[in-house]
Amino acid sequence: MTFRATVLTLYPEMFPGPLGLSLAGRAREEGKWSLDTVQIRDFAIDKHKTVDDTPAGGGAGMVLRVDVLAAAIDHARAANPDAPVLAMTPRGKPLSQARVRELAAGPGAIVLCGRFEGFDERIFAGRGVEEVSVGDIVLSGGEPAAIMLLDACIRLLPGVMGAASSGTEESFENGLLEYPHYTRPQEWEGRTIPEVLRSGDHAKIANWRKSQSEIDTRLRRPDLWERHSGARVQSASGAQAKKKD
Repeated sequence: MTFRATVLTLYPEMFPGPLGLSLAGRAREEGKWSLDTVQIRDFAIDKHKTVDDTPAGGGAGMVLRVDVLAAAIDHARAANPDAPVLAMTPRGKPLSQARVRELAAGPGAIVLCGRFEGFDERIFAGRGVEEVSVGDIVLSGGEPAAIMLLDACIRLLPGVMGAASSGTEESFENGLLEYPHYTRPQEWEGRTIPEVLRSGDHAKIANWRKSQSEIDTRLRRPDLWERHSGARVQSASGAQAKKKD
């Protein structure tokens, strides 16, 4: 089964972009996934090809019209009816590695890229669109976020990565951040590779990596650590945060 990606955008020329290079580009050439772009403006209903209008209730900016978006989604769904439709928006649910794995195991994805002030809210319930966020940031449009989403999926497709284990020993795969990596030279500016990694003792190396992964997650991403361990986040002094009454 080929993973089929369809991107609904006002700027189809932004694709494949980075997805045409490296692992993703080679996998596309080999037929492991395909990419179609759909110009949202093609579904405008007036002679000026208008895709947006002023926000109801007033305010700055413009909002993408629900009727135009719906027509574009219906067109994409006709070609890939089993693929989920995802809208890239900072109001969406944060994208997780678990969700990426689910998408990569499916028939593909239809990705809706917003511009201006965003989408008419009615499109989400009206067409069963999943809202997805790639971080607590605001971009000029959904295209960079769509590239990030698709790249995360494509690298997990069978045969895309050279080593099968590459996709399982990484940040977020087991709920933790990945352990630190080193390579030659052994010493650089007075900093040396940890001795355990030069010991040749695979059991000790595995234990060290697990420990470093846990330490880094606890210090850098207490939110991940809390979910992983079930423990309450501790303050820097080591005292547990008190529950509010």
